[in-house]
Amino acid sequence: MTQELIDLRTCIQEGRYADALVIVDELEGMSKQAILRNIQAYLRILLIHLIKNQLEQRLTGSWAASIRNSIREIKNLNIKDNRKSYYINLDEWNNLIEEEVIEDAIADASDEVMNGVYNQFQLSEMVDRNQIIETALKFLALTYSYSAKELSAVLAENLTQLVGGEDWKAGRK
Repeated sequence: MTQELIDLRTCIQEGRYADALVIVDELEGMSKQAILRNIQAYLRILLIHLIKNQLEQRLTGSWAASIRNSIREIKNLNIKDNRKSYYINLDEWNNLIEEEVIEDAIADASDEVMNGVYNQFQLSEMVDRNQIIETALKFLALTYSYSAKELSAVLAENLTQLVGGEDWKAGRK
């Protein structure tokens, strides 16, 4: 990116504004791609913990914290600087999860579910993808409806609805 900024400065100083605009477009594209990669990373973490919750039928404090953190980070990353539009719209999540994230999440979760006793192929057959996606979409939808301040309490309430959520809320293991 440093070279692009040097080239941009040179283009502006030399009055080559059309070339400068091309560089600005390239920089915007690079920035958007970086944001989308970060969103996907947090989405993968969210899915890993939902998979663990589904298959182990429990919710630990660290899993709840990871789910909460992932949703908050996705909310922060997804909203554009204008605070009125998003990089990923609500109706685009399902496709993103199915096409780009869930298989990697299952592979990564295989190291963690039941202390890694299942490989990714075995785990892939065990996971109810539709339920994981439905739950993820429910959590992601909250990011469009609630402010950052409100989101924490709403997430806590939604976490109690997961398998083992009531035990987590009560502090039981």
